[in-house]
Amino acid sequence: MRHFTLSILILFPFVLSAQQSARDKFEQLGKELPTPNVYRTASGAPGHEYYQQQVDYDMKVELDDETQRLYGSSTITYTNNSPDELNYLWLQLDQNVRAKDSDTKLIATSEMDDRMSFGDLARMHNDFDGGFKIEYVKDAAGNDLPYTVVKTMMRVDLPKPLKAKGKTSIKLKWWYNINDRMEIGGRSGYEFFPEDGNYLYTIAQWFPRLCVYNEVEGWQHKQFLGSGEFALPFGDYKVDITVPADHIVGATGFCQNYSQVLTAAQKQKFDEAKDADEPVIIVSQKDAEENEKEGTKEKKTWTFKATNVRDFAFASSRKFIWDAMGVDIAGKKVMAMSYYPKEGNPLWEQYSTRVVAHTLKTYSKFTIDYPYPVAISVHAKAIGMEYPMICFNFGRPEKDGTYSDHIKYRMIGVIVHEVGHNFFPMIINSDERQWTWMDEGLNSFVEYLTEKEWDKDYPTRRGPAPNIVDYMKGDKGGMVPIMTNSESIKQFGNNAYGKPATALNILRETILGRELFDFAFKEYARRWAFKHPTPADFFRTMEDASGVDLDWFWRGWFYTTDHCDQSLDAVKWYQIDTKDPAIEKPLAKEREAAKEPYISDTRNADAFQSMVEKDAKTRDFYDNEYDPHKWTILDSEEYDKYLSRLDEKEKQLLGSGMNYYQLDISSPGELIMPVILEFEYADGSKEVHRIPAEIWRKNDKNISKVFFSKKELVRVVLDPFLETADIDRGNNYWPPKQQPTRFELFKGREYDSENPMQRAKRAKERGK
Repeated sequence: MRHFTLSILILFPFVLSAQQSARDKFEQLGKELPTPNVYRTASGAPGHEYYQQQVDYDMKVELDDETQRLYGSSTITYTNNSPDELNYLWLQLDQNVRAKDSDTKLIATSEMDDRMSFGDLARMHNDFDGGFKIEYVKDAAGNDLPYTVVKTMMRVDLPKPLKAKGKTSIKLKWWYNINDRMEIGGRSGYEFFPEDGNYLYTIAQWFPRLCVYNEVEGWQHKQFLGSGEFALPFGDYKVDITVPADHIVGATGFCQNYSQVLTAAQKQKFDEAKDADEPVIIVSQKDAEENEKEGTKEKKTWTFKATNVRDFAFASSRKFIWDAMGVDIAGKKVMAMSYYPKEGNPLWEQYSTRVVAHTLKTYSKFTIDYPYPVAISVHAKAIGMEYPMICFNFGRPEKDGTYSDHIKYRMIGVIVHEVGHNFFPMIINSDERQWTWMDEGLNSFVEYLTEKEWDKDYPTRRGPAPNIVDYMKGDKGGMVPIMTNSESIKQFGNNAYGKPATALNILRETILGRELFDFAFKEYARRWAFKHPTPADFFRTMEDASGVDLDWFWRGWFYTTDHCDQSLDAVKWYQIDTKDPAIEKPLAKEREAAKEPYISDTRNADAFQSMVEKDAKTRDFYDNEYDPHKWTILDSEEYDKYLSRLDEKEKQLLGSGMNYYQLDISSPGELIMPVILEFEYADGSKEVHRIPAEIWRKNDKNISKVFFSKKELVRVVLDPFLETADIDRGNNYWPPKQQPTRFELFKGREYDSENPMQRAKRAKERGK
């Protein structure tokens, strides 16, 4: 066996430092989380005095297709379920983000470049007259109420304090210019189709909406600057939408007057779709193309109702094709529907509604049963955005109907993602204005599960640990922790979508295992459905329901920008000295013979004769007769005496032939993670060892662990299944393994944009 001498005086200061660092990484989340109270418990569940406000809307809206304006009025009934007296109400005016004096424009940085596109300059010169034009704010009796607009927020002063458990109603009237999404961007707006002179409207953030009031933030009236999305209370909606008579409308909620707004044939098709097992075309492409040809001055009003939702959006166009199918969710029929122009075909007719249905089923499996009567996907170029029961999604094929697999998968992915937002945050209603990751990250995680259940080979972007490595090993100056306010995030997609989705996937596959994780995740969804959870509620529920302390995990993944890099520094092989001279002496002789010669000894062999070689009188017993590796009867006698002092268990261990392997592992990275090892033995068999992250609890820089087997170890791989987002795999192998990187030699040329479908078609024609 090998023997090592250690100096405790040299190691002692380092051990103290490493132990202190490890304690910090395994410190409980105390000061980071709010103190539990009667509203939110230490287990992560709503407390016995939890409350939330109720806000009901009765609205009328008219879409002016000639001027691209929206006119609206509303009666808002606010129920104060809090224990507090309220002197005023705060409303969000999200359209004001496009006002000429918007803070968003003022704080946006910009630079000139040697090459600028017309679009870049057009956006720079944009003088669009956006923002709400408020005509009045009144009380239920029609009396004017004083109000103050503060950029994207509006305070309405009440004539008298609203007592706890009291109700009040206010009336508003407004209008605004609808933005051209393709020119100046935006989550909602219109797209103009010059080929046929028509518009496709995707309308959201279109009415003054109440802010959330609760015990966490008071009024959540942090300004909308463009990134942090929306914190909204639940309520019931009745909305009358007046549009040109040849438009088709899809909206949050269920339409109350299909019999009046649809033809008899369309209504019949809609009814057929309820029990269909594949999409039924309600408005065909031929019908839509006929609608495109002529406009109308006539109008039609569609009426929608929605119960217990946090927002309302709609889409309207004479270009819409419409298909639908019923989906069974826990014995209830949900209508999965899609609205799209001919420009979306053939992709949309083939995939959209099927993907909606698949998403509802999969999310319901991992969270709660989808509770609403409809789920709608609307085709809108260059956008992906979500609202209750309706979402706007990109994915447009070429004009000849062909498309790349990249476009197909991106379209399917965005539909899954945006429909999935019905669950996070439309139902499990987190504060998007404060914590983007609580809706985007959790949703991206379940999106990953849903994509894989759609196609096991789906090219998922976010969720798998290897996909986040490039971000994790990047410049820390360009990163912030996941637990960063939405408007202050750097690298929005990686931070708020990719990293939390990866963290949850690692938690499911590597830390907790699927069974424990899935139970805890469903419990979180169940507890906080139709409520307002915070990060602490999520962290605490996952620990409470799984029975596993995860504070080290939340701290590393959510509160730092640390990365994982584990290194397999050495594998040391030990075998037991059996004391049996018949075994040990031949082995010692083999080891002696196998020693590699020192350079001086090699050169001295022929350079001269030593005195011992020249003069026999200088040689004695040790030079002539002694052989330390030669067995004698005395050796056997001593071995027998040694055995006589051992009990049976000790004798078995001595003769077991066991191999002992000490693995020395370090963590150059700062992120604590489990240690996963794959052993390969000389007989070709493999064995996986999973060591919890707590192995680093006393020293987060260096650990050693001994494994034993009768088999001879020939290879070890650290993180063999790419589970930990380790940024450097070059130090994960024993024996060391080179990681080849291919490079490309190229000569500059013009690349065409031909997709594989077009290429196949051209090849077929060439073959003729």
